[in-house]
Amino acid sequence: MTGTEPEAPGGDAKAAVAVDPKVAAAVAAAEAAGPQNGETVRIDSWIWSVRLVKTRSAGATACKGGRVRVNGDRVKPAHSLRVGDEVRLVHEGHERIVVVKRLIRKRVGAPVAVQCYVDNSPPPPPREAVAPAGIRDRGTGRPTKRDRRDMERLRGAGGRPGGH
Repeated sequence: MTGTEPEAPGGDAKAAVAVDPKVAAAVAAAEAAGPQNGETVRIDSWIWSVRLVKTRSAGATACKGGRVRVNGDRVKPAHSLRVGDEVRLVHEGHERIVVVKRLIRKRVGAPVAVQCYVDNSPPPPPREAVAPAGIRDRGTGRPTKRDRRDMERLRGAGGRPGGH
């Protein structure tokens, strides 16, 4: 400490940061429900608990499909997770890279969940600023057969074989 920061009672500098009492209570409840000393948490359960996937079975499926890596290794759903492990999850087209800060077993609210890991994920790619393929201006009337085929070709729909 440099001496200019306000010091919390007991000398703990981290406690000087203002925390929402509801979030603090939820964190305390999550830690109470979490594993005790020396116990571990399954990876599929943890990624569900911290809201990286919607269901625990989706977490297990991601592990079985090789889309979850812990410290660079592909893992099974029952893999034991420890504090400090790096978890890489490919989900819905982009990769999430998180470092485990806290082990929890029960699903918690989003404000509590983000306190259980450090997110090192790359930013999502920017969305393209182009018009969607196959959108026609209003009032142009019904598309001709040629217009329809052009729209299908742009969408990648399989029209007739041979390209006619």
